[in-house]
Amino acid sequence: MSFIEQAAEQAHQHFLIYKPYGFLSQFVPETRKSKPLLGQLYDFPDKTMAIGRLDHDSEGLLLLTTDGMQSHLIRSKSIEKEYYVQVDGLVSQAQLLQLQQGVEIGISGGKYLTLPCQVELLTTEPNLPARGKKIRDPRHGPTSWLSVTIAEGKNRQVRKMTAAVGLPTLRLVRVRIGHICLKQMQPGEVLPVSSFI
Repeated sequence: MSFIEQAAEQAHQHFLIYKPYGFLSQFVPETRKSKPLLGQLYDFPDKTMAIGRLDHDSEGLLLLTTDGMQSHLIRSKSIEKEYYVQVDGLVSQAQLLQLQQGVEIGISGGKYLTLPCQVELLTTEPNLPARGKKIRDPRHGPTSWLSVTIAEGKNRQVRKMTAAVGLPTLRLVRVRIGHICLKQMQPGEVLPVSSFI
């Protein structure tokens, strides 16, 4: 790497954040949505961008950078993304197998078959911070937790996948991107890092 390339790389800034429930994964407000934005969590430098997105009702690990090349690399199918997903109901082996092998979901008005992926039933509830907004009353029936690891990232993909097999998602938390894990971060926390590699 040349001195100029090193200097350019050092000039870029990178961040890990725990995106809280209810926040949009962006910096510019939308006219029809008055949701809180990432810029309210930290004084980010100019040209900071989120790498990928988490829906406003999803939480967890989000990477931010000022380096467009890093963004392109991490959004590629070579990088796994793992989610802990609380679903409505008890999960059968048949539903697990369906999710693992790929299910048909709707994308942009068409049908899309998701790629095979890793899906496991978690035997205990993961140790996550409280969401703030109550998920639902336990009297409405049992829920289950899944670990879902995908390498693609279609719009609301994990939620559409669980719905396709009759397991509506109640809570979705991204816990890992590649080798980077959420660990003990708390909602709204921002960690500047030297790189993602």
